[in-house]
Amino acid sequence: MDKFQEMSAFAAVVDAGSFVRAADALDLSKTAVSRLVSDLETRLGTRLLHRTTRKLSLTEAGALFHDRCRQLLDGVAEAEAELSSHSGEAVGRLRINVPVTFGLMHLAPLWPAFMAQHPRVVLDVTLSDRFVDLVDEGYDLAVRIARLPASSLVSRQLTSTRMLLCASPQYLRAHGTPAQPEDLAQHALITYTLMASGEQWELQGPEGAVSVKVDPRMRTNNGDTCCAAALHHQGIIFQPSFMVAEHLASGALVQVLPRYRSADVGVYVVYPTRKHLTPKVRALIDFLAEALRAPAWRI
Repeated sequence: MDKFQEMSAFAAVVDAGSFVRAADALDLSKTAVSRLVSDLETRLGTRLLHRTTRKLSLTEAGALFHDRCRQLLDGVAEAEAELSSHSGEAVGRLRINVPVTFGLMHLAPLWPAFMAQHPRVVLDVTLSDRFVDLVDEGYDLAVRIARLPASSLVSRQLTSTRMLLCASPQYLRAHGTPAQPEDLAQHALITYTLMASGEQWELQGPEGAVSVKVDPRMRTNNGDTCCAAALHHQGIIFQPSFMVAEHLASGALVQVLPRYRSADVGVYVVYPTRKHLTPKVRALIDFLAEALRAPAWRI
């Protein structure tokens, strides 16, 4: 059996987490995929996978071999993509890193349309709020919501958002509504721990910039958790418009100190280099730029 086919089947099983899902991804039967992996193990003379009725896991040898397989398979995909650049067709595996909440709320609905437009592109989307190293971790591009520092990466702004102070009407009826930024010290504040400014809320007001030192009632590294606490009347949050716009429109949340908000924060796509930009990367950048040109969360 072809070595490349065996390696592709093994990598697909590991990536998918099961023989059934790997078979679907490869458009093969489960029996065929199982046979390819078994033949590979026989040829190598070592077990690559621990198989139980509930889950699969890699052996030590399997983990090492999977890393090498993935590098080789990605290399083949890149070679094909480079050749396809002459025709301009988007082809190959596209590894993308996106923030968790933004990825779920605003990017997940876009992936099917992109796949329909580019049927020869295979998407590999990772949701994570940490800043991954695109080059070291093998990503083609990432979406980042930040004021970007200078770096060797290339970026293109897709749209923008801004941070807003919000609380539920019920919380404000029970505890009063702040009239000035310094009044926030008397309230239950719910903070996002991955914010670049830490526990300083940086606001732009009628008289200019204001910095509020925060003593939070609750801290969390997840914006959805902040919103959930606010929606259940537990305090005031400082979260991006892309996350709270829907709740503001419904009345579940209202703006606090509406004259005070953050400066615009860019939503960017970043990628390692402009040189030899493959059609698949260019296609996704252009697609996202058009899809996010006039977002509904603009406030």
